[in-house]
Amino acid sequence: MNNSLNLASRPFSNRILPWALTAIILFVSLIGLILVVRLTTTAKAQADKAQIEINKLKQEEHALMKEAETLKAAFTADQQQALPAAHLLVDRKLFSWSQLLADLEASLPNNVRVSRISVQDVTRDANQTVAQLELAVFTKNPATISDMIAAMHKEGIFYLVLRNQNLQKGRGEAGTEYEFSVVYRARPGYSSSESVAEAGDARKSSEVPR
Repeated sequence: MNNSLNLASRPFSNRILPWALTAIILFVSLIGLILVVRLTTTAKAQADKAQIEINKLKQEEHALMKEAETLKAAFTADQQQALPAAHLLVDRKLFSWSQLLADLEASLPNNVRVSRISVQDVTRDANQTVAQLELAVFTKNPATISDMIAAMHKEGIFYLVLRNQNLQKGRGEAGTEYEFSVVYRARPGYSSSESVAEAGDARKSSEVPR
């Protein structure tokens, strides 16, 4: 017996599957569209909020600048010239000789002595005191100086630039005096109550005995 199926007279047909696939595709597309709309709306809201904050800060900055100009205009010419000096005095009151000498003692090798030290300028960088110093040290061993400079730079409190060196003889000992320009950044967290501000001006150009 020869059994055969004639597909031409009875073709296979499944009308549910295409509609089901179409519905699934439409559903996924709709979910994706909703997510895109929500993300876009959220991003726009955040951008608008940030722009409002920026505008508010600009308004505050403008108001502060206007207030500063008003105050500056209220000063006489002599007062405006004296203002930088007043700021310098405030900075100097925050400078501590005790801290400076303690940091030097901790950083200098045992065979290197301070012969002269003076403060040229004092500023503030955030909450840190920064001072420009003129420093002279004396040692019998010149090789110590290069090691001292490298160690102090690594520590980050003193940055030294060698300006001059002089051979010294007398007082029963011979050695070399080295003169440096120094940028000194005070250790943070030092108590201002321990600052010796009143001694600063008196010792600005003082000499430390050998």
